[in-house]
Amino acid sequence: MPTAAGAAGFAAPGFAGVRELFDSFLSEDPGYSAQLSAYHHGTKVLDLCGGPGFVPGDITGTYSCSKGVAAFVIALLVQDGRLDLDRTVASYWPEFGVHGKDRLTVRQALSHQAGLPGVAGGFPLAEFATPAAARRLAASAPLWRPGTAFGYHALTIGILMEELCRRVSGLPLQGLYDERLRRPWGIDFFLGLPEDQEPRYREVLYDPDPAQPWLDPLSLDGLNSNAPVSTIMELPNHRVVRASGMSSAGGVGSAEGLARLYAAATTGVYGVPAFLDTATIDLMAAEQVWGLDRCSGQDNAFAVVFMKPQPGRNFGSHLAFGHEGANAALGFADPGYGLGFGYVPRRSEEGRTEGRAQRLAAAVRRAAHAAS
Repeated sequence: MPTAAGAAGFAAPGFAGVRELFDSFLSEDPGYSAQLSAYHHGTKVLDLCGGPGFVPGDITGTYSCSKGVAAFVIALLVQDGRLDLDRTVASYWPEFGVHGKDRLTVRQALSHQAGLPGVAGGFPLAEFATPAAARRLAASAPLWRPGTAFGYHALTIGILMEELCRRVSGLPLQGLYDERLRRPWGIDFFLGLPEDQEPRYREVLYDPDPAQPWLDPLSLDGLNSNAPVSTIMELPNHRVVRASGMSSAGGVGSAEGLARLYAAATTGVYGVPAFLDTATIDLMAAEQVWGLDRCSGQDNAFAVVFMKPQPGRNFGSHLAFGHEGANAALGFADPGYGLGFGYVPRRSEEGRTEGRAQRLAAAVRRAAHAAS
């Protein structure tokens, strides 16, 4: 039951301080709604939900947290020996090897070095998770020489992951995720929300900025955000996006689902061994790029698909890897502390708060450290 003006759910002994911090956010901001969940060495230690319009069992959009979820399918393909990070993308996808992209490796492409943040005219929302989008991207010339710089491919990295999955497995990434991860591990996170789950969905709330300047669709920002087809903040609130499960930004789920997935990948849950071995985790979680992001103009750090902690995004130890979303949702694993973590707000917090997700992540790490 909720505490007075606090969250529903539970906090295990030793993690009460995290609950107190979460409850303080609820008390300070009457409009605040969020879910928080964490696993420690495979056991759930936090599962909280509070605020108006958000109850346990609800799910909502998580934007680019979807990339981290999809990356676990890529990790399975690497672990199975079906995908080699150091082979060229064109060796799996010959049509990709034009306009100087023939020597780009899978490792480089999946760490935002391809120079393909978008295409002129954008992609229709219904096209994102289809081979048609992959054909257009493959035929495109890069905006910089591949492998010489990195820039966040906010939407197109999903197209890259999905087509590589189709090429090496013959299956859509979303189908492989369902078959090997979501169903067998009981993960409350969807890449492609079934119709029968729609009643659980709660729209992401966000505050449009009426002062937002015109976004040139041919600018780097315009290409990266798929302007003028949609603003990124609208994406999961479109049924077509939720249904397709575009792996860059269309995932829908709960904080518990994110935490359980990251735990299942790295520590296993409740005695069931992790689905990734240590060698694969090391390959996928090793930092590939860090520094000035060509697209955002800000510091960024990436492993293979996954974000890495860095001073401007300090969500975990140097061993941590995960992904945040445009609404400030966050999922990550921290092998240094044996953690799987998920945080999902109902209202977008981007640019509105003092880093609630990072503050909660730090509190969870402190509790895990003390417990160890």
